[in-house]
Amino acid sequence: MTTTQHPQSGTNLLQTALAKPYHYRRSGRYYLRLRPQGSTKGFFTLSLRTTDKATAMTISQEILQTLKAYHFDNPEATWDELRERLIDIAESYLTMAHGDSSLVAYEMIHDEHHVALREASAKLPLSVNQQRAVSKALEILEAAQERLEGRPGKLVDIVRDLKGESCGTPTPLPASLSVFPSGGPLTWDYLSNQYLTEHSVNIKETTKASMLVNYKAIKGAFEETGLTDLRTHNRDHMVAIRTALLVGRQHSTVNNILTKMMTVMDWAVNNDYLTKAYTSNLKLTKGTDSKREGFSKDQVVALMNHSAELPADSWERWGLSLLAITGARVGEIAYLTKKDIKQVDGLWCIHINEDGPNKSIKNKHSDRTIPLIDGAFSTFDLKEFLKAVEAGALPSDHGVNPVKASKNLGILMKTILGETREETQTLHSLRHFMASSLQAEGVAVAYAQAITGHSSRTVTFGTYGSAIPVGKLAEELTKVLKS
Repeated sequence: MTTTQHPQSGTNLLQTALAKPYHYRRSGRYYLRLRPQGSTKGFFTLSLRTTDKATAMTISQEILQTLKAYHFDNPEATWDELRERLIDIAESYLTMAHGDSSLVAYEMIHDEHHVALREASAKLPLSVNQQRAVSKALEILEAAQERLEGRPGKLVDIVRDLKGESCGTPTPLPASLSVFPSGGPLTWDYLSNQYLTEHSVNIKETTKASMLVNYKAIKGAFEETGLTDLRTHNRDHMVAIRTALLVGRQHSTVNNILTKMMTVMDWAVNNDYLTKAYTSNLKLTKGTDSKREGFSKDQVVALMNHSAELPADSWERWGLSLLAITGARVGEIAYLTKKDIKQVDGLWCIHINEDGPNKSIKNKHSDRTIPLIDGAFSTFDLKEFLKAVEAGALPSDHGVNPVKASKNLGILMKTILGETREETQTLHSLRHFMASSLQAEGVAVAYAQAITGHSSRTVTFGTYGSAIPVGKLAEELTKVLKS
């Protein structure tokens, strides 16, 4: 790795680490360029010493993580030295000006910092002072994200608290307690971060994103109940957490969040962070059935009629149509690429899989091939769809991820159906419609599973209503889509 620094006064490693990275290729070799924040002239260029793009991206990630080390690489550093560095970082995050583009860039940068620091905490032999500094840095990064959303209060409090602390180096903790931030409480943030770091190798990125959403909700519940140190929690605290989570949420949703919390706390007990977790029988037993309901056929026809009027290059047109005629999940449609549209036994199909960067499926049963029925609902034109695929009209061709796909198509669905839509009907109701329609047509369970990707009879025909030849699946789908 080589580094070229163009002269610039006042540039330091932290500023460079906070810059938005830019990759480019010259003479077949990849380079990483970093422009320091607030600068329009100086930059750092680093040769990645490879002509392979995938390798370049991997090396680049390692470089960025190194640059984001926050000067926590000195095991002899005192808490005073690390605290002063944290103050500089927190104040920089608090006072930095942003435009629309830099807001998005810094959200990504903060996330990358967070991952790098969690990995350092879990994998490196850090001193007590270093672990304490890492824990505080994670709090700063989370507060910095809130500041990007226009909520600077938590970051202001952190800066104030850091400046107001005693400057004495804390007494080292006993070895058995050295995993905790020195002198501080055992917070939910710390526990969940430790758990996620330890298990990250086995967790898909999409699953991790979902877990972080749940962890954020749990964190809010802890804050609302005033419990800051989990080592002091009792049963009353856990019931209060559940009560806080119930505000504005369905019982089934709360149970899902509680499951995530219980998993982390059981892990904490098994790893001597906690002596006991008061979470047994905490989940709700009433009102936990899903209240989402499927669409009627008239509603699905209305959605298909409207989508057929959208431009041929509109990813929303084909995204909504595929949801209606395949019963697939929004994320599965968002991940489809051109190579996933293929002919099998002479029939055009979509292949739902996770073969590719960032692609993810729910479980092994979700990997499946679903035939496309020409003329479905009298509006789906297979030839026009194939032509649009070649022209780059799939959601993935437009950089649309599952979150954006769900949001945009959800808004479109509500606009189309208007007052005819029930409050409990969502995009997922198209999946309900497919499963219940297959059941109503008397389709065998095995065929329904092959289409929907469910793993059991109970889920396929209960909640919503092998290797199967594609031709047979097409026959069964035609009963639903062209009846």
